[in-house]
Amino acid sequence: MIEWDPLGVPTVRPFRFFLVVILVLVCGASSPAQKEKPEPLTGPQIEEIREAGIDPDQRVSLYTKFINERAETIKGLTARAKSGGRAQRLDGELQNLTALMDELGTNLDVYSERKSDIRKALKNLNEATPRWLGILRTLAGAPGFELARKEAIESGQDLAEQGKRLLTEQTDYFNAHKDEQGQERAEPK
Repeated sequence: MIEWDPLGVPTVRPFRFFLVVILVLVCGASSPAQKEKPEPLTGPQIEEIREAGIDPDQRVSLYTKFINERAETIKGLTARAKSGGRAQRLDGELQNLTALMDELGTNLDVYSERKSDIRKALKNLNEATPRWLGILRTLAGAPGFELARKEAIESGQDLAEQGKRLLTEQTDYFNAHKDEQGQERAEPK
């Protein structure tokens, strides 16, 4: 970096200095992409999902149960006195609820493509989504969690529409293909 010439005058080697500065900036900077996204499921919940394995009906039922638990937690937080801590907790719970609803929606897409018979779980889902949306809509918005609330409502509406549509599609499909009722995936014939 800095060297001394024979006359005692410091000289800087620009290329080495440049490399050191870049290295320090790259190593020292914390990137938002490096931060881990929080997991919306607890360890035991993740284990339950894993144990359900490839049973689509059970997985959808588990996601419905976990989303219901999150919605009840949010409902419980609405009665508390307004504070910064409450707003922060609601923001986190709303983000987790949204992540779970989006994950369930992704699972529903996969099971729909496979022609998995998930009508029983879809009925429970379709009964639960209006309740979740009611909790979210009655939650008065506040600056600390308004965006998370709006995203949760949008995700809930999407999930409600998807659940209704899939139940109708599956009912029609399995009425026409009675031999495939109760299957986990369509098998080639």
